[in-house]
Amino acid sequence: MKVSDIMSRDVQVANPHQSVAEIAKIMAEREIGFMPVGEDDRLIGTVTDRDLVTRALADGLGTDAKVREVMTRDVKYCFEDEDINEVTRNMGKIKVRRLPVVNRDKQLTGVVSIGDAALGDAQAAGSGLSKVARPGGAHAH
Repeated sequence: MKVSDIMSRDVQVANPHQSVAEIAKIMAEREIGFMPVGEDDRLIGTVTDRDLVTRALADGLGTDAKVREVMTRDVKYCFEDEDINEVTRNMGKIKVRRLPVVNRDKQLTGVVSIGDAALGDAQAAGSGLSKVARPGGAHAH
């Protein structure tokens, strides 16, 4: 099964000049926790709901802080024609739950998540998720 078979195609792209309040509102309205960040037709980062909490709220930045200040700059991605088993293994290795999907011209075409993979191939998703989801912190049993 290819990534293109299961990825989400309706992708909202954040602008690095948008405020974290704008992005939080979009994420809440669309019920998403991840957005690629683009500028000049290039993928320059990603922002997650966790980024908004740990890099904006926890650091005392105001709601007018810009996405550029809190985004993850090290962009990881996969290709739409890659095998989902390989992609989920890689997601486990690099410990991410979601990846932007690009075509071979490196144009954004979608987003794939471990959840998408679980719907398409539970075994493939399980191998990736087992490396991403690690118990830890004060609430771990």
